[in-house]
Amino acid sequence: MKPFVISIAAVSGGGKTTIVKKLNEKLHNSKALFFDNYDLEGPGDIISWVDNGANYDEWGLTPFLKELEILLSEQLDFIILDYPFAYKHSLISRFIDLTVFIDTPLDVALARRLTRDFRDSTSQHILFEIDNYVLRGRRGYLEMLKTIKPNSDIIVDGTLPVLEIAKTICERIIRSK
Repeated sequence: MKPFVISIAAVSGGGKTTIVKKLNEKLHNSKALFFDNYDLEGPGDIISWVDNGANYDEWGLTPFLKELEILLSEQLDFIILDYPFAYKHSLISRFIDLTVFIDTPLDVALARRLTRDFRDSTSQHILFEIDNYVLRGRRGYLEMLKTIKPNSDIIVDGTLPVLEIAKTICERIIRSK
């Protein structure tokens, strides 16, 4: 029997990594893959990619896919993916059994991202990043809300406590298996 594959998506700062780690702790005999741990080929300019229709198959996910295929051959019960595309990439979607979108308000996600990625940055660098978000980056976040969120099997409120989000997802997994 193949492992049950769960994909966790959210905007940057939305809680994907935190929830994947918590699910990996809670689900028996599971392993996790983290999208950001791979050197993947993607569009050079994300906003131009969004403006040109956001074709998710333009992303070269070979290293991520190879690792997923290896895990699928192991005697696991679950594979949890920290993966932002839900069912939108044709090479990965065929392996996914359940997609979850963590619906985190954009202001909360941005605040988390700034706290995580710019903790030791100058105020000038942080202000530049906020300006970039307002002028361009927000469109990338909105793309996810427009295409990934409705393409997910379940949507979970990203402002809930981590344990409550994990419990909600685990309950859905039990119903889905």
